[in-house]
Amino acid sequence: MLRPRSGASAESDSSTRGWFTLAPGPLLSLTRLNPTDRVVRDTGGLPDVLGRIGELEVRLARTTKDIRRCQRLRFKVFYDEMGAKADARGFLSRRDIDPYDRLCDHIMVIDRKGKVNRFGQVKPRVIGTYRLLRSDVAAAAGVDFYTAGEYDLTRFLEGNRGLRLLELGRSCVLEPYRNKRTVELLWHGVWSYVLHHRIDVMFGCASFEGVEPERLALPLSFLEHHAAGNRNARVKALPGLHVRMDRVARETVDLKAAMKALPPLIKGYLRLGATFGDGAVIDHQFGTTDVFVTLRVADIDPRYIEHYGADASRYAA
Repeated sequence: MLRPRSGASAESDSSTRGWFTLAPGPLLSLTRLNPTDRVVRDTGGLPDVLGRIGELEVRLARTTKDIRRCQRLRFKVFYDEMGAKADARGFLSRRDIDPYDRLCDHIMVIDRKGKVNRFGQVKPRVIGTYRLLRSDVAAAAGVDFYTAGEYDLTRFLEGNRGLRLLELGRSCVLEPYRNKRTVELLWHGVWSYVLHHRIDVMFGCASFEGVEPERLALPLSFLEHHAAGNRNARVKALPGLHVRMDRVARETVDLKAAMKALPPLIKGYLRLGATFGDGAVIDHQFGTTDVFVTLRVADIDPRYIEHYGADASRYAA
């Protein structure tokens, strides 16, 4: 279930029920022949295609079919490849289905060449995705952020009152496409979205593969000693879930080896200027160790803003 916002009840807000009623923007008539092609997301003025490199393009999911394609990609990566444990619904549908999908926007990278189906037709395929939830959307629906299931966001939300927040999550890229070009295009889409909605702060959970913190002692200690946020205002893992990150003394951390041990996504966040919360969390369903990431737009390294363009024009279609 979606987590009701503090002081609110899921039952008291009808906007948390049903696939279509939660979608921002106008919906098309229910008389369309193919319900999976029904438009359920409004781009809000963003162009249909946010960026393009060769045969790859990045765009926002607009239809139920788009969202299901993102869910199928997530299932392939998280469950088939990484061994996450599916519930009955996910197992039967072969989709990573989450109630928050009804609220979130979904960035999708598409290979327009795709693959040829059995009828000889070229079928574009979704090869990368990111899920985005804005603070105004969560507030209107009366629900907490997904991250609140692992971390206490109370001080974080209080400290950023009045700012536009964006939660990022469920990111993945299909294995053959895990290269600089795909990741750059995915981030170009996120950057276009951030600029368009005038986001001030991005946050969410990033993951290490594996559920044994001792095997991750070096990179976790590196984040704790060298990339912690304000010590007096850090987001902390919930009681009972908190796993210490300072597993190696600061003076013994091999910086080069630690950076090499970081997953590409976490390494990318670091280079942009992100900071990390207090404590890791073991996610047994997904077989990961999660850390909390905060990235303030004002703190992003100017080199990366220049790279993608202050107006997100680098890979504009």
